[in-house]
Amino acid sequence: MAELRFSMEPHGASVVVSVQGELDVVSSQRFDDYLSEASSRSDRVILDLSAVDFMDTTALAVIVRHWRRQVAAGGLFLLAGARYRYIKALWINGLADRLPMYDSVGEAVAAARPEPGAEAASGHDARESGEPEATAG
Repeated sequence: MAELRFSMEPHGASVVVSVQGELDVVSSQRFDDYLSEASSRSDRVILDLSAVDFMDTTALAVIVRHWRRQVAAGGLFLLAGARYRYIKALWINGLADRLPMYDSVGEAVAAARPEPGAEAASGHDARESGEPEATAG
């Protein structure tokens, strides 16, 4: 099993949390704590999941909880690089249509810029269609 690694890096008004490794029931508390730290640093959190090798529903529950909390506080919570096979449950229960997802961190950072009328501010998905076409993998 690959070692789980987190990193946090500011990008303008946003903070990007990158995850590498496996997110599961064993790592869910550590993941939750790390996302809490990120949200304390910025009201615009981008979660980069492009280097995640495995993710279970426990990790998805952590993501959904932080997304709801961030939005309720007037902030943004965006996903970047999430592979469909790991976020399939979000599509099944309809949350994927509301949780902003982008193919890359660059796209998410651009969408999270605090500009009036920015797409991210409306809470819509970056993709034009509602089809579950996350990064292949």
